[in-house]
Amino acid sequence: MPRRCLLIAGLSLAASIAVGAAAGDSLKDAEADAARGWRILRTKAFVPADFDQETFDSLWKTWPGPLRSQAEKATAEERRKMSFARYGLVEAPDDIDRGGPGIGYVRDGDRGWAMSCLACHAGKVAGRVVPGLPNSHYGLATLVEDVRRTKLAQAKPLAHLDLAALKVPLGTTHGTTNSVMFGVILGALREPDMTVNTLRAPPKLLHHDMDAPPLWNLKKKRSLYVDGFAPKSHRPLMQFMLLPANDRETVYGWEDDFEAIFAWIESLEPPRYPWEIDDRLAAAGRAVFERNCATCHGTYGDGGRYVQKTIPLAEIGTDPVRFRALAGYREAMRKSWMSRYGEDPVEVEPVGYVAPPLDGVWATAPYFHNGSVPTLWHVLHPDERPAVWKRTEDGYDRARGGLEITPLDAVPPTKAAAERRRFFDTGQPGKSAAGHDFPNALTEPEKRAVLEYLKTL
Repeated sequence: MPRRCLLIAGLSLAASIAVGAAAGDSLKDAEADAARGWRILRTKAFVPADFDQETFDSLWKTWPGPLRSQAEKATAEERRKMSFARYGLVEAPDDIDRGGPGIGYVRDGDRGWAMSCLACHAGKVAGRVVPGLPNSHYGLATLVEDVRRTKLAQAKPLAHLDLAALKVPLGTTHGTTNSVMFGVILGALREPDMTVNTLRAPPKLLHHDMDAPPLWNLKKKRSLYVDGFAPKSHRPLMQFMLLPANDRETVYGWEDDFEAIFAWIESLEPPRYPWEIDDRLAAAGRAVFERNCATCHGTYGDGGRYVQKTIPLAEIGTDPVRFRALAGYREAMRKSWMSRYGEDPVEVEPVGYVAPPLDGVWATAPYFHNGSVPTLWHVLHPDERPAVWKRTEDGYDRARGGLEITPLDAVPPTKAAAERRRFFDTGQPGKSAAGHDFPNALTEPEKRAVLEYLKTL
């Protein structure tokens, strides 16, 4: 080979090695950022503690008579399990602070339990803990009510949520929360540059419950939230930390932490379906899915492709309350530090809801943005969706793909708010299970095949 060709080949090889090394370094950096983001979520308190260990250990004393009697006779460990079940708290899958507050809270350094993002964004499916999975068990309103009663009995000062819950609903059903409006309220107490101004008047509030989305879908999307209005950036994730106690400099100082948390979110992979799958039926379902569903939800497997698409509200037909609730807030985000003062795109006037990617969809019940539909079978059978339903603790309905439930015509009569929250009532404002009736175009055999295919994603 001529000397000049050898030189060119050598330079090309060196360039390839350099590019490969750079890509490898970039991957290592991303993995390091993701690992750091996970540690931050599990160990750093961004908000004041909601309660301390003593208060948590005494919550059982506020419970209804039969449950309280059972707890009184139980060991401390048994009472802990009963408390976690009552409030939808999730044990940690790692060894960080084993036996501590669980995965959704972190210690504040003084026996206090401070809520973290994982309270809503780490859940269980069939009893298995999955970080990034929506916590469909979380009973925040019930927890705060019991904490407030316990603190008053202990003559302890009330915390921010104890007081806020007296004016703002925290959630009307276990597994869903009014968290979006928390962000609206906290954002209203800030100037665009995040300076605290508690004299600012809050906007008109339209309270509504939301089901948290699976975090692993973020990597495929180009914007945040069910209506796709917010930029895909770490900054909007910080809105829930905007308590007045955290001044502007504190918020700015946390930006590096939330960049790492964002990297952790983008590193997540969906869990695989753990049971048997009928491969032949799933293959038939893939063909049906790609003819009827892929236009909105994308394709999967080798060569799969998802392009984020917003479906107009009149076409999708799902509950409109969430869509209407943020009318003024979207513009406020466009003008603020949260979007780099509009440099990051904010959709001020979205037309509807984003059709999400369906990776790991088998694990993410209940369905729709408000958590109103308990199984994939019910998604595929719009006319069969229950008016009211109640789930079991860790049961998974393999036949229907989703929560194991008891359907009812109405919520049983009860005066206890904590008991009512265990029933999902689709007749309540913002909780409708109507809409997304596209599956009515499919035959019953096609629906069975699609359901089997969805297990493979």
